[in-house]
Amino acid sequence: MNKLKVGVIGTGHLGNIHTKLLKEIDNCEVTGVFDIDPTKAQKVANEHQVSVYDSLNSLLRKVDAVSIVATTSAHYELVKEAFENNVHVFVEKPITAEISEGETLVALAAETKLKFQVGHIERFNPALLSLEKYNLNPKFIQTDRLAQFNPRGTDVAVIHDLMIHDIDIILSLVKSDVKEIKASGVEVVSDNIDIANARLEFENGAVANVTASRISQKKMRKMRMFQKDAYITLDFTTGVSEVYRLVSPDDSSLEHFISFGEMGVGENKKSVIYEQPQQKDVNALKYELQLFVDAVLEDKRPVVSGEDGLKALKVADAIINEIQSSRKK
Repeated sequence: MNKLKVGVIGTGHLGNIHTKLLKEIDNCEVTGVFDIDPTKAQKVANEHQVSVYDSLNSLLRKVDAVSIVATTSAHYELVKEAFENNVHVFVEKPITAEISEGETLVALAAETKLKFQVGHIERFNPALLSLEKYNLNPKFIQTDRLAQFNPRGTDVAVIHDLMIHDIDIILSLVKSDVKEIKASGVEVVSDNIDIANARLEFENGAVANVTASRISQKKMRKMRMFQKDAYITLDFTTGVSEVYRLVSPDDSSLEHFISFGEMGVGENKKSVIYEQPQQKDVNALKYELQLFVDAVLEDKRPVVSGEDGLKALKVADAIINEIQSSRKK
């Protein structure tokens, strides 16, 4: 079997998990790890029985691809150096700290014909994956992503820390340019925005209402979608999705689903049926890393490309700019 030689850059909590999961992927060989803190790098290397490298360049010379799990501010230089060494890149979200940096990297990936995937892990959540057979065309989306306070991540606004997950999913579903953004947010326990709400209006008429907080008492990661003839709920914490559909009363598929009665009158009368799509048994992080490895070996476009990561960052920055602008009015 042809195996991809992969290195891990950044050996904090998440970098340790990346190393572990990459070792479990059959067509992947973890060459080694690097971190600016050699003690942390050595600990992870010892735990997973891989090599540790004392410099970034020494690692890049030995691998085909890297998984970058460093602070966002370091993404640009790390990805750029990898591309300059002809190395494919998986980088955790957000793609970069600045839009201009992301634009440069996307252009560089295209120029060098290297694979560039951004780690928007919720695209691989079992709740979303279970809806693959449905024709999703939402007209209104409501998301709530609430987390208990954790100092890790407060170096950026909650929009970049949490909300960007839902922004990426919404952009992948709506497939239309954002026409207008209205947003509000406040700092509570950190120097950056800790709670935010944004209303996104798209060129095709779709609307998304997005809320994120990192100072909640309870954890919540839910999305509700409304489209013609269907209402869909997703719980990203449990990985469960539910679908309520409107079908013709004489639809032959009615007998296979739970009926919730009827809506409408006369020719417009519809039956309401309920179904819970089968939950996929996958580890979201391992699955996205597997797909990155496959994209490189099979020369395919990554599921979440650099362009996708850049689009999400642009909307996230636009939300922050709207919040800051509204305060000056």
